[in-house]
Amino acid sequence: MKNSRPDLSIVVVTYNNAATIRDCLNSLSEAAAGLATELYIIDNNSQDATTKILKDGQIWKHLSFGHVEKLYNEANVGYTKGVNQGLRRCRGRHVLMLNPDIVFPVNPFPMLFGVLQQDGIGVVSPQFRYPGGGIQPSCRRFPAKRDIFFELTGLSRLLPESPFFNSWRFPDFDHRHSADVSQPQGAFLLTRDETLKDVGLLDESLPMFFSDVDWCRRVHAADLRIRFCADTWVIHHQGASVRQKRMEMIVSSHRSFVAYFKKYDRSMFDKITTAIIETALLIITPLRLLLTKM
Repeated sequence: MKNSRPDLSIVVVTYNNAATIRDCLNSLSEAAAGLATELYIIDNNSQDATTKILKDGQIWKHLSFGHVEKLYNEANVGYTKGVNQGLRRCRGRHVLMLNPDIVFPVNPFPMLFGVLQQDGIGVVSPQFRYPGGGIQPSCRRFPAKRDIFFELTGLSRLLPESPFFNSWRFPDFDHRHSADVSQPQGAFLLTRDETLKDVGLLDESLPMFFSDVDWCRRVHAADLRIRFCADTWVIHHQGASVRQKRMEMIVSSHRSFVAYFKKYDRSMFDKITTAIIETALLIITPLRLLLTKM
């Protein structure tokens, strides 16, 4: 491993994932068994049994990863910083940013590696499925400011299938078929090392949400394609970590939404509309927090 480059580098950030991390690691190990791999697990100061599981030597004896490095942060530094801690260490020809709530019933890597060899493709993501087997929507358009207005007025919920009033959530996309997309969910983003070098690390000014969205936007800005591959799949236990601190995540998502828009504001009109959105979110946040408590 020291003298040769791995086929695949994998970065997993954990936070209170005791319920899912075993299945993730066991199935990932089986899927990647034929590859030269390196695995970086960054734990963000989990308060459940996650670190105990990760430190259990008996578990790792049965796993096939070529190199494993586990980093235990003394505080929750956020998803983005955690991912970057791993990405800085990656040496593989392919790099996978993976959530710990993903399970591999099949081996997706031969298919996905093949897709990455196609001209102009910088990132690929497989089809997601619910634990029960149904297809889970995983691709979105990049968010626009009008999406916030439709969300706050309830129009997006009244017309959930509308590609105009619910454009960001991409309700008109058929997840049964492969296609180029703006952004898949950050739970499984497979890229080439050349793409990572060109695009760079995740933006740490977006600590929890939208750093994957921003990164995908930068992939497109580098004239690279992002491909959704419906020909292979993984199971995604959606939101396993986020649900544990729902109220904190609401506040963080609102702040990140505003920070994301501010990053790409250019004109005075852009800045004014973002200021309006920020004010509206500040007003609506207490109500959302109250409803969460009920």
